[in-house]
Amino acid sequence: MCGGSKRGQQSQALGRSRGGFSSKLHALVDGLGTPLAFVLTGGEVSDITQAETLLHDRHATHIIADKGYDSNALVAAIEQCGAIAVIPSRSNRKHPRELDAHLYKERHLIECWFNKLKHFRRVFSRFEKKAKNFLSFVYLAALLIELR
Repeated sequence: MCGGSKRGQQSQALGRSRGGFSSKLHALVDGLGTPLAFVLTGGEVSDITQAETLLHDRHATHIIADKGYDSNALVAAIEQCGAIAVIPSRSNRKHPRELDAHLYKERHLIECWFNKLKHFRRVFSRFEKKAKNFLSFVYLAALLIELR
């Protein structure tokens, strides 16, 4: 046994999901599509678990997210910060929330940003074993996207 930090797949943000061995990048962008924060997790980790990490100490008027972020606790946390949650209700929700469909269309900014990020071969195929090395390339790719 050796002391020090935890070793293994979880510490390097690698995990098994339906698609196989993978990792998942969670991102936060502003109203212009500029990335503000990233979190790297294993592929099996749910989106909702990283929402509060991404939104910590952020001030916004609206938070737009997809159905993966639909939970009463997250919506309450967003409203407590003074923002409006624009998150569609899941299909199994007994009492669906109202959704501003016009404002929800702005979610394409994050989808477009991920599409631009996938043009970088080193990022979309994750050649790096270490999570910090991979995340460094994500930051570099984000900088190059912004400089275009």
